[in-house]
Amino acid sequence: MSSKPRVVALGHPQYAGADYITEFQKEFNFSVLHATNRAETQKMLPEDIAANGPIDAFLIRMGTPPYEPFDQDLLKALVPDCKIIVSASAGYNEFDVQWMADEGIWFCNTVNAVAEATADMALFLILAVLRNTTNAEKSARNGTWRAPIGGGIVPARDPAGLTLGIVGMGAIGKYIAKKAACFNMKIIYHNRNQLSADEEARYGATYCNTLHDLLATSDVVSLSCPLNANTINLISEAEFAAMKDGVFLVNTSRGAVVDEKALITALKSGKVARAGLDVFVNEPSPDPWFLQSDKVIIQPHLGGLTDVAYRKAERECFENIRALFTKGHANSPVIEIKAIR
Repeated sequence: MSSKPRVVALGHPQYAGADYITEFQKEFNFSVLHATNRAETQKMLPEDIAANGPIDAFLIRMGTPPYEPFDQDLLKALVPDCKIIVSASAGYNEFDVQWMADEGIWFCNTVNAVAEATADMALFLILAVLRNTTNAEKSARNGTWRAPIGGGIVPARDPAGLTLGIVGMGAIGKYIAKKAACFNMKIIYHNRNQLSADEEARYGATYCNTLHDLLATSDVVSLSCPLNANTINLISEAEFAAMKDGVFLVNTSRGAVVDEKALITALKSGKVARAGLDVFVNEPSPDPWFLQSDKVIIQPHLGGLTDVAYRKAERECFENIRALFTKGHANSPVIEIKAIR
């Protein structure tokens, strides 16, 4: 039996790179569980442990919906030996993090891997809602050129001089601020904690003490906060009422951060001129109104799904495992575990 910690990935990490994994295997006993959905995982995981011994670290790649939720019912075979579970996703609302912590298992999401790619999606959607690109493309394709039914393509809104309000100034929000500055937008933000003066200067961002202060001032609102108990329906009727008339809304965080019924009402009334949405409450079957409305530019939750982001995410997972076993502390734990078992 190998003395190296045993690391198992749920599906083969396709983007980390063969050379990288070969180097990782010098320190760890690495293998793959070739399960493609929840039922297969529930069957194959205990079988793998019975055949090959306890798993010390479990790696979960992107593309999690077929397995969700990642809870005790799915992962109980890992107990009591598993020390760390790592996810290539930035969001972790589909993981029962508290159960893992109670079992003494470190859980780590990826902090930086998908941040820039998701910020790129936010910038794409910001420009798309301002330039009304969906309707412009429709008009060109159906032969009416710049005169679609209802008009509204010329003139488009220019980002220069507009105020961009960023809700959530973590890694993604910082990239959004940095990139939006290239379009000469004024950056304001609201966050659980205010950034240092040096960071605010670096990103050209001004802090708003309350969410409603930000909403009342912003021409464009971009959501990049995590989904948790405090942010479900963070943007609802009162928040839309606080916004400027004709505001633009972009969401690249999680669908449930927005009260979708309230958003539809705001779009119908013109309170929100257009919305750019990469995330929805019901994925992969969003509310049909969003699919049909010419006031919404939609993407199928593609924010962090680029080749570079995938590579960064998978490597960040491996590095969290390496850090725990070499230093006694993972790089990005969601909940601190007192000591490695």
